[in-house]
Formats: sequence, C-alpha cells, structure tokens
Amino acid sequence: MNVDIQSLGTFNQLAHEGAQQATQSLAQMTGIDAVVDVTKITLLDRADVGEGLTGSEFVGVQFGFEGALEGETVLVFDTESADTIADSLMPGASDDPAMAQSSVTEIGNIMMSGFIDGWADYLDSTIDHSPPEYIEKSGKDVLPEAPESDEHQQVFVFKSEIEWVGESVNFYIYMLPEYEPLAEMMMEHGDPEADAIPIDKLQTFNEMTTNGTQQAAGNVEMMTGIPTDAEVTEISFAPIEDVPKQIGTDTYVGTVVEFTGVPSGYLMVLFDEVSAVNVAEAMMPVETDGDSVTDQHKAAIEELGNIMTSGFVDGWANVLQTSVDHTPPRLVHDMGRSIVDPLAAQVGQHQEHAFIINSTMRTDDVEFNAEIHALPNEKELREALEDLDVERADETEADVEQIFE
Repeated sequence: MNVDIQSLGTFNQLAHEGAQQATQSLAQMTGIDAVVDVTKITLLDRADVGEGLTGSEFVGVQFGFEGALEGETVLVFDTESADTIADSLMPGASDDPAMAQSSVTEIGNIMMSGFIDGWADYLDSTIDHSPPEYIEKSGKDVLPEAPESDEHQQVFVFKSEIEWVGESVNFYIYMLPEYEPLAEMMMEHGDPEADAIPIDKLQTFNEMTTNGTQQAAGNVEMMTGIPTDAEVTEISFAPIEDVPKQIGTDTYVGTVVEFTGVPSGYLMVLFDEVSAVNVAEAMMPVETDGDSVTDQHKAAIEELGNIMTSGFVDGWANVLQTSVDHTPPRLVHDMGRSIVDPLAAQVGQHQEHAFIINSTMRTDDVEFNAEIHALPNEKELREALEDLDVERADETEADVEQIFE
C-alpha cells in the first residue's frame, strides 16, 4: 500500500484547518485569541503515543468516530489551561470541580464537533462521533488507546499544538484513526501520477531508526559509563516552514552534520544544557567548576556527537546498502528553532514538505536526555525506501572500533 506526498500534505492541511476551526470556536466562547502552532502527521510505535505528555496532569474530552474514518480523537488541556477556560466561561468556575468539568466538556464538545465535521465536509462523506467523554488523567494516560491491530504495531497520529496569544497555556488535539481506513483514504485522495511512498517500508525505516538510536545510546554508555536507553522514535511529516517549530524554544548544546548519499540531508544531536554538562563531566577526568556550559563541556559534546552521528548514519548505510557520508560535526549552542531554521531553509529550496525523524534517549542515573533529529531530502528518502530490503531492517549495528580509526 503506497501513499504519495500530495496526499500526506492534503491530510496534514486538513488536520491543520480542523485545529484552526477548533481554536476559532474557543476564541468566540472565551475571548482569548489562540493560534495553531504546528500540525503534523506522525508514524510511531503504538506504545510511544503521547510520550511528550509525561510528567503533567491533564483534563480534556474524548470522542469516538466512525464512518469514512474510524478511531478516537481527544482534546487535551493541562490543568492550568483548563482552569483558565472554566473561569473565562463562568468566573469562579475553577473553584467548583463540577462547574469546571462542565465548562471543559461544553467547550470541548463544540471545538471537536467542528474538527470532525471539517473532515467529513472535505471527504464528502459522513463521520459520526460519540458524545464527549470527560477525562482527567496523568501524562499519556489521558489519551485513548490506539486502535488495536495485530498486523500494525505502528500507528498514524495527527497532532496539533495550539498556543494562546499572550498566555502561558496551550492545549493539544490528538487524532488516532484506524490504520487501514486512513491508508485507503490517503490512496483515494492522492495523485495517481505522483511518486508514492510504500507505507510498509516507511514503517520498516522507522524501526531501523529505532535500532540506530539504540546503537547511538550504546555509544553514549560506552563513552560516559551512564546506562542510557533509547526511547521514542518517530517519523513526522509537516510543511517545511513548521519544521523549526517542532524543536521548540529551549536552548540546546550539540552537533550538526550534513550527510550525503541516498538519502542526503542534515542530522542534529542535541542535549539540553543541564544534560550537556552532566554527560560531558562523565566523559572528562576532572570536573569543572560551576554549572554553566564551558569550552571543555562543548569539546566533549562535540566528540560525543560525532560518535553518535557515525553510529546512527552508518546503521542507515548498512540497511540501505548504500554509501552515506557526513561532514565533520559543527558545534551548536543556541535556541532549538534557531539551530533548525537555516537547515530547514536549505531543504526547503527543493521541497514544500519534510519528513522529520526524531529520537530521544534518557537515563535514570543522572539528569540527562538527548535528542537526534534527521531532516532528509524527501525525494532521496523516497528513492531509498523504494530500494529498501525489509529483511535487513535489524542490520544497523555499526563497528564502533572502526568509527575511531
């Protein structure tokens, strides 16, 4: 089953417009302006859905839907945002749990009805949804379980992040359609003349990236002695102008390389500042004074970034049976969006949309997490997927000793 880039772009835009309709309903009811920051289609393992919500408390509304598409969708507010919404509808409502729940359910019902109806209008078909169910849970438990399927361990998720203008609150819309109806719908609404991407190979590539991330995590443990686990790996699809927004505004220390071959593109290994200090000092024989990022820390991160990149990219080359070379790592220390923006601009000279390959690594021993972001050339990625032998998906292990030669 294949899907073309035009179809992915169309469905991503449809989700974006649905999110805009939902935010307009919010503004009309509360008087608070909101903007859709980013909407993306993500392919990831079912168990990893909602990992970005870990550590926070949420409330929201959940719907089931059926018809032209089937699945679940949920509107998620952090608790502070929910209180703001309740008080905007009825002053003091946040102090009364029953009134607060009623306010969230009311506005969630109106917002999500518009979201689902927008899909039905575009598809010129019927999509019915269940009455809203109020939910209040921690982390990703607030999300509905992804559709059960023995055949498909990975799922497509539509995710929109919305920010309120001038307010330090936001909310998310997650849509989890069942795999087969969505894939078939994408095929029906695609361009039969366009070059298509085999979805099964896109899944295999995602699994391959997970293995590459595990190899990179092993390299971190080898260099630092810190047990490190590879966690979430996902492939997202979004308009090229939205790519920097996915990295966020936090400050990172890391490396950027350009890789060439099939595919070509850019790869970033990024540590938040606390993690950069912790992992660098685990590599260095003498601890430095203070908590700030010094030249010594940066030198250690540059070395570690090079090793992680080599293992990751070499793993790709092993599976794709192609040559994938990369430039020497360039050290970066800046806000995430500022790091990614010029890279997205380069890729955007040749394409309107982009696949973004994201992985994270964490450890429980010290405060440490790292992110790997790859931004490949879309056309060359499609060529690589066409030639990908799914039997080689687990052959990503690179020779670490060879990396040091």
